[in-house]
Amino acid sequence: MAMSRHGQVTAVLGPTNTGKTHYAIERMLGHRTGVIGLPLRLLAREVYDRIVAIRGPSVVALITGEERIVPPRAAWWVCTVEAMPTDLLPDFLAVDEIQLCADPDRGHVFTDRLLNARGTSETLFMGADSIKPRIANLIPEAQFVHRDRFSRLTWTGARKLSRIPSRSAIVGFSVDDVYAIAELLRRQKGGAAVVMGALSPRTRNAQVALYQNGDVDHLVATDAIGMGLNLDINHVAFSGLWKFDGRQRRALQPNELAQIAGRAGRYTTDGTFGVTGDAGELDADTIESIEENRFAPLRKLQWRNHRLEFGTVRALIESLEAPPDHPDLLRAREADDLLTLRSLSALPSLRDDVRDGRDVRLLWDVCRVPDFRKVSPTEHVSLCSQLFSFLRTGKGIPEDWLSSRVSRIDRTDGDIDALSKRLAYIRTWTYVAQRKGWIDDSDHWRNETRAVEDRLSDALHLRLTQRFVDRRTSVLMRRLKQRESLVATVTETGEVSIDDQFIGKLEGFRFQLDPNADAEQVPTLRAAAIAALAPVFSLRSDKFYNAPDTEFDITEQGGLMWGEHAVGRLVAGADVLSPQVKPFVDEDAGPEIAEKVRRRLGHFVDRRIAALFEPLIAMRDDEALSGMARGIAFRLVEALGVIPRSEIAGDIKALEQEQRAGLRKHGVRFGQFTIFMPLLLKPAPTRMRLVLCSLMDGLTEFPESPPPGLVTVPVTEGTPAKYHARAGYRAAGERAIRIDMLERLADMLRPLDARAGFEATPDMLSICGLTLEQFAKLMEGLGYQAQEGTRPKVRAPKAEAAAETTAEADKPAEPEATGETGETTVSGTPAEPMPEAESAEAASEPAEAPGEAAPEQEQPTDPAPEATAEASAEQTDAPAETETYYIFTRAPRKNRQRPQGAQGRGARSGKPQGKSGDQRAKGQDGRKGNRKPDRKSADDNRKNQKDRGNRSRHQKPMDPDSPFAALAALKDKI
Repeated sequence: MAMSRHGQVTAVLGPTNTGKTHYAIERMLGHRTGVIGLPLRLLAREVYDRIVAIRGPSVVALITGEERIVPPRAAWWVCTVEAMPTDLLPDFLAVDEIQLCADPDRGHVFTDRLLNARGTSETLFMGADSIKPRIANLIPEAQFVHRDRFSRLTWTGARKLSRIPSRSAIVGFSVDDVYAIAELLRRQKGGAAVVMGALSPRTRNAQVALYQNGDVDHLVATDAIGMGLNLDINHVAFSGLWKFDGRQRRALQPNELAQIAGRAGRYTTDGTFGVTGDAGELDADTIESIEENRFAPLRKLQWRNHRLEFGTVRALIESLEAPPDHPDLLRAREADDLLTLRSLSALPSLRDDVRDGRDVRLLWDVCRVPDFRKVSPTEHVSLCSQLFSFLRTGKGIPEDWLSSRVSRIDRTDGDIDALSKRLAYIRTWTYVAQRKGWIDDSDHWRNETRAVEDRLSDALHLRLTQRFVDRRTSVLMRRLKQRESLVATVTETGEVSIDDQFIGKLEGFRFQLDPNADAEQVPTLRAAAIAALAPVFSLRSDKFYNAPDTEFDITEQGGLMWGEHAVGRLVAGADVLSPQVKPFVDEDAGPEIAEKVRRRLGHFVDRRIAALFEPLIAMRDDEALSGMARGIAFRLVEALGVIPRSEIAGDIKALEQEQRAGLRKHGVRFGQFTIFMPLLLKPAPTRMRLVLCSLMDGLTEFPESPPPGLVTVPVTEGTPAKYHARAGYRAAGERAIRIDMLERLADMLRPLDARAGFEATPDMLSICGLTLEQFAKLMEGLGYQAQEGTRPKVRAPKAEAAAETTAEADKPAEPEATGETGETTVSGTPAEPMPEAESAEAASEPAEAPGEAAPEQEQPTDPAPEATAEASAEQTDAPAETETYYIFTRAPRKNRQRPQGAQGRGARSGKPQGKSGDQRAKGQDGRKGNRKPDRKSADDNRKNQKDRGNRSRHQKPMDPDSPFAALAALKDKI
């Protein structure tokens, strides 16, 4: 930059908020050309935008380390101090914050501009009064202009962070401190904007906009806020009084504190400053110095020789280490660029590559690449070595190499730290792309790296906002303070919003706050919800009361649902059919709303129970039932239509036929194992039965009903007592079988000889839906013994098998025969009953499968020799196949005495042993027994016999020599 003794040099000095920067911009625009140097990239971008708004982008240039916008007709140049061009002769030149000449790291750059940068017509230096003696000594011709602060700055002392007023900036001196403070403000105040020097201008501007627009009332920043950033701040609070300056942790000087505190109070608005958190109190002298802007003058300015020697690397280093020739100047400590130069010059691989002054100048340019990444000095030296190797060839940096580095950074995923690191990395490549001659297509890579930086900046702003800004708390607190009416918006899914801010979800008549809300946010959200949801509750209760029953349902846990919303639950009442209702209504909705919901749910529950248990309620209210029948009806009502026969066996035996008929009229079936009402075994009554019984038992978690349509289900441990009976099943070993299918199985088993043993038929397996092994375990659970065996598998001849297949295919399907009363019946003399069966209830012939003959007794003997021979002849070349079978016999009864007269009952040659009519009074040898005949209605016997006769017409002809032939003849005579 040209040195001119003809241009006027003026130092405009004073505290913050004196309009120095604004004055310099006005002076620059009064000249034909001008250059202004600013201490921060963020501030340079802010000033550039202001000048562009006045003069347009075609005549304003912006040059920073990572950004270069230079239109062809550029007249005014806005730069960072380090990036100020040295080959221009502007009419006007200005440098802001000139007191940074004393900064240990960057001071030598500002001092160089103070001594050597001039405008041909006018030169301005703006800064603090503390540098005035040094400028006077170094530039005798300089003129000084003092500017007073427009407003007062007052100390307010220490405050808790929760008591920091709105429109305040809290200053931290590390990234961790800034994040911690911002997180706390989000919980207590609704959020804060974050400003740090490491942010890109795009991210910084977006964060500042949050604060300036009023979305948040607090700003958390590093000391970068003190460098000319003009914001509407009323109070500055220091969270600490120490900082790490890159080399050591030191206390802040009074003039540094004043620079930051001066951000409070813009233009004529007074400002305040204080401390918060762990920061200690300021002493009285420091407070007075800040309020009165009186500070000790700077003693020395940092200096480094700008007349460099590029003959050799050693000569360059010596020129950089040259001492100053003025007592007010102090040679700067080794900067990062000099440290990098020393490290590279020590590498044997580079020592031989640096041969002339051009190589030395190129090496120095590479060493001046800032270490934005801050990984480690060694890592930075390695990068600079790679860059120098590329550039020394004269071909520039390979685009594929650069592209791979940039593409790795071009990702917007990750947290704040990850995005900040990527932004630091892309700043390196943005700086490289700005260097002339380093990349062939430099314009493309400037745009590419800028685009990546913008994407990362937007992503970082989003993450910062998501983490440190709670818009809804901020908005709601502002509305509540202003006492404005709050209007809630409720979506179809129940999401509640106030001013587009989600606050929670309305489920039925209960409001659930956003589960992601912090404990500090809950009071604000709750207060806003109460104020806004009052009219919503009223309208919703009216809609609820007028809703049809089809919109309501009862869950298996006793919950009451209105569509998808839980609006109440059942609680135990006076009896099992009269549960009470507990509505789910917020206290804030009011007792009137709760009572309205309770009444409507009560009506629904009463109607639902009446519909599902209609036959049971009719039986309960039938005054014609009396005596033992009414007692059994009462027991059935208590058990909701399903009760094991063993629990009321004595009562059943005492029933008279007319009483039995009265119960049958209401659909009661007297099964061998269970007394039940078949209509109440359907899925809906079963689910409700389990719920109502669980309420009466006081269970906290109700058992679920088995899936509909299953004949058997596994028996699991820990199920409540009587669960299987209430679910319509009977436990038998490892599985439970549905009670109606168990009665059908009992019909099949009753004619069989349980003493001699029998095998399971396909029909038995079919109705149970079990394999043979599973069926064996089921039978053991029912009190049988299962003896496993194996035998050769017999195959029928092919011709005979084909004929039987054809005959079966041609046979017409016939309907299944069922009894009118649904009771299990058996004919003939009494056979050995199933374990625990009540023989007194065995009345007539067992029902058989449609289209099938009565099952013949399968003897556990070996197959006929002829069949075995034939099978062996057909399978001479194949190994003999075997099959597993089970022989089921009645398990011995423990501690059970035979009734008198039962000695004559026993198995006889496989004959059915069931009894009926007068034969029950005799033994098998014709002698009269001691048991009196069971008096059963003659009409019932004839009716059952007629049904069995109808079924017998569909059976295969009976062998005349079969024992069953004699029984059939006897039946016809009767």
